Amino acid sequence: MPTVAEGEWCEKGKVIAKLDGPLDSLLTGERVALNLGMRLSGIATMTRRYADKIADLEVQLVDTRKTTPGLRILEKYATQVGGAKNHRMGLDDAVMIKDNHIAAAGGIGEAIAKVRETIPYPLTIEVETETLLEVETALEHQADIIMLDNMSVEVMEQAVKMIRQNNSRIKIEASGNITLETIRNVAETGVDYISTSAPITRSTWLDLSMKLEKVV
Repeated sequence: MPTVAEGEWCEKGKVIAKLDGPLDSLLTGERVALNLGMRLSGIATMTRRYADKIADLEVQLVDTRKTTPGLRILEKYATQVGGAKNHRMGLDDAVMIKDNHIAAAGGIGEAIAKVRETIPYPLTIEVETETLLEVETALEHQADIIMLDNMSVEVMEQAVKMIRQNNSRIKIEASGNITLETIRNVAETGVDYISTSAPITRSTWLDLSMKLEKVV
């Protein structure tokens, strides 16, 4: 039974849950439960630190698919508890045209055209761009979402201005090496979303332990 609300900030020494059951079952499951709790609590805590940096701005923090094999659902739940929105759970949730897809297709325009020939109509198409020229091409071919990947803040500002002036319907996502030190500056460029794997890939496990109470 939990003793604190999901996502509540807890100080050291706080009791977060109480368990009741056969002794052998409690001891058998102890390490697995603690490992998951420590891992996921660390992710939620790191996510909250990122989310708090931009809480007063009109931008949404989102996670990525860079997750531990077998733990994606749990780790993405932890980022949601920490204040982020879930990006794609899998490749079939939306179309993401990345650098390798662009290279394989022969260009951004060619990649978008090939995708539009086959995808179900409700799916959105997001295109990863690294230069202003690629942003211009993505605009020309009417991508639904344009990702600004690993751009400097100065270039990102230019890209946002270009997109807004061309089509206010298109959503803008910033990604690539987002840190606690840079996320605020990135958010202030006017993007709609900031995606980062850092809360999952760079978080530290929290220290949790299970203590048995003597029953009289």
